[in-house]
Amino acid sequence: MKREFEEYELKHIEMLRPFLSECTVLLKNERDFRVNSPGNVALFGNGGRRTFKGGTGSGEVNSKYFVTVEEGLENAGFTVTTKAWFDCYELIREEAKADFIKQLKSEARKAHVNYFVYSMGMVMNEPEYDIPLAGDGELCIYVLSRICGEGNDRKAVPGDLLLTKSEIRDILTLNDKFEKFLLVLNVGGPVDLSPVMSVPNILVLSQLGVDTGSVIADLVLSKAYPSGKLTTTWSAAGDYCDLGDFGKPEDTMYKEGVYVGYRYFDTVGKKAMFPFGFGLGFTKFEMRTLSSELEGTVLTIKTLVKNIGIERGKEVCQLYVSLPEGALKQPLKQLVDFRKTKELISSEEETLEFSVDLKDLASFDEERASYVLEKGRYVFMIGPDSVNTQYSCVVGLSQTVEVTKVKNALGPIVITDEVLERPAIKVPENIKVLMADPSAFETKIIDYDKEFQIEDEVKELTDDQLISLSVGAHDPDAGIAAIIGEASKSVAGAAGETSAAAVPSGIRTLVMADGPAGLRLSPDFYRDAKGVHSLGNPLMAGILDTMGPFLKWAVKTFLTKKPKKGFETLHQWCTAIPIGTAIAQSFNLDFARTCGDIVGDEMERMNVDLWLAPALNIHRSILCGRNFEYYSEDPVVSGKFAAALTKGVQSHKGRGVTIKHFAANNQETNRYNSNSHVSERAMRDIYLKGFEICVKESQPKAVMTSYNLLNGTHTSERHDLNEDILRCEWGFDGLVMTDWVVSMTEGKITPKYPAPEAYKVALSGNDLFMPGSAKEIENLTEAFQDRKISRERLEINVSRLVRLTKM
Repeated sequence: MKREFEEYELKHIEMLRPFLSECTVLLKNERDFRVNSPGNVALFGNGGRRTFKGGTGSGEVNSKYFVTVEEGLENAGFTVTTKAWFDCYELIREEAKADFIKQLKSEARKAHVNYFVYSMGMVMNEPEYDIPLAGDGELCIYVLSRICGEGNDRKAVPGDLLLTKSEIRDILTLNDKFEKFLLVLNVGGPVDLSPVMSVPNILVLSQLGVDTGSVIADLVLSKAYPSGKLTTTWSAAGDYCDLGDFGKPEDTMYKEGVYVGYRYFDTVGKKAMFPFGFGLGFTKFEMRTLSSELEGTVLTIKTLVKNIGIERGKEVCQLYVSLPEGALKQPLKQLVDFRKTKELISSEEETLEFSVDLKDLASFDEERASYVLEKGRYVFMIGPDSVNTQYSCVVGLSQTVEVTKVKNALGPIVITDEVLERPAIKVPENIKVLMADPSAFETKIIDYDKEFQIEDEVKELTDDQLISLSVGAHDPDAGIAAIIGEASKSVAGAAGETSAAAVPSGIRTLVMADGPAGLRLSPDFYRDAKGVHSLGNPLMAGILDTMGPFLKWAVKTFLTKKPKKGFETLHQWCTAIPIGTAIAQSFNLDFARTCGDIVGDEMERMNVDLWLAPALNIHRSILCGRNFEYYSEDPVVSGKFAAALTKGVQSHKGRGVTIKHFAANNQETNRYNSNSHVSERAMRDIYLKGFEICVKESQPKAVMTSYNLLNGTHTSERHDLNEDILRCEWGFDGLVMTDWVVSMTEGKITPKYPAPEAYKVALSGNDLFMPGSAKEIENLTEAFQDRKISRERLEINVSRLVRLTKM
């Protein structure tokens, strides 16, 4: 069906298109796979026709326009000769899905969990199949797809992290049959490629939003080139760090401490298939250090990058440092910063400059309750990835200095981090050594007795109004719709909004829409005197895929509204931008700002105040089902890309972001009541670092706490996290809200840890309990009457909300 596009839709698609190839990562390029002009193409693989633009859950976006790989090739003039293969595959998949649905229903009953909630994020493993590989062409492309999403984690089984026997067989057979063969990975995270490493050409397409399928045609016709880099280490399933737990339903032990991702691989000397920061292009580059200078605490390094190949391309220069080991054990190296070149033609070169404040390299010392720079050598390296580095310069420090004096927090801590021995670093004698003056470092002492402003209009509110404004707007009759995208009366499909209790007092409501791959709203709706009403549900589409025919009929019949007679059906379409991991793989912060600009513009058009994104949790394990929303296993990459998205959105007056999930939210298994046991050092140096960077560089308007507990207390109830660290140490001045806290069980089981309580949330400096219900109003009212929480505390919290309504 041909659809007419609004001008803004076309503009946003055009804004994205030039950057999309920068998100793709060429893992292997050993045999030419490009063609001079469109012709016959043999296309295979589950993702050729079922291409994924993003993940499921809050990452879903209803876009009018989406291009699969099959469509993208045909739009470019290719003739796909393998349509019969896809027709057969669809029949096999439908049979497998019917069995999968039966299995889900049985598991939900046994777990005493609502089926709609239980099935959220559940993804069927790809089925085995035996379909003849009929089809010809000058070029053969096999597209392997995987999808994951909110609510469930991945598994190291065939059809998910591992390839199926059918996929391995067909990939290897086609590689032998066709001279020009390309394996394309339409995935949100790593897959174990060890059985197909003999394939000469492998490309991570990722999931690029509305125009995902067009990029392959651009690449094989040499209209574009890949220049992305991995933001997570890719290797065999058994290669990853196993020092800590993952996916435990109640208590997960982060015993690996700071040895996350490449920090583990590099330190233990384990060779990954494709290291962090790795990515090839159609040309080659060389880089070298031009100069290094130290003034006070600021180190300036200039590097030269030259295109030594014959084709155009872009390169990413990555700056790493190896910190000295004293009282604190350190990984072999860690990323400091990165720069991406402009497009360079053959023999062209560009000078890139890094400016590093040594204070930003401080590590947290739990015994001192301080961020410290230990005495010794700070060895700086540059390279195109985390492994292929060269020495740049060395900074010496003759004595340990305290950079920032804080107070211990986030306890009680019951685990001890594992300690790993790293190999010695031998720096050549010709590498420049600069000596830092310890007296140049002044210790910053954090003042935790911060006074928080109370707005005058807040002082005039009644007690009941204060309590209502501390809880999200809620409809007691909404039921499950309130947690799956039907919680707003102002914008159809918005995730929620603030209470209207003080509208008569001049305090407006704020509308929030989910993300992080664009705005998740209902495309069709109508409006009457009671507000807006979705014709469908923005999140229901993903859940419908896990239902049988009868349930689908029931949902569409009883849970899907129809427009009232005489009311016009209205429409609102949003642009699906690339998933978070793909945006970060571009290593292009300008592109991230562009994505934020697109979202901010659509927020203005749709009357959305807060975007519930970006999400920047660390890729602690490749099995986390929500990793595709997040940027990287590295906090510097995570923080900088979250800040760039934030700047793009907030360049639109009156629009703000909500960075999430704060913090240690690194699995989806029992996400509402799982307890993450993490040392204070690992929290501050790894899991909080990205949030700190984002707050200091971009001042997001809001922060969302995570569902999980941290060392025995829900993050939403932690004063040390939400006020001491976030506000006093980092200077955050916005709104803090909970994630959408609801009961997930049917009352037949008692979880080990209780759900967060509204008054404890408010006491912690968490300003807004979402999505809200009568239960939270009752809890706050009783606590207020029993003097467990003061009016002043509520006034402080509500003042932050009121200031946000004036943005």
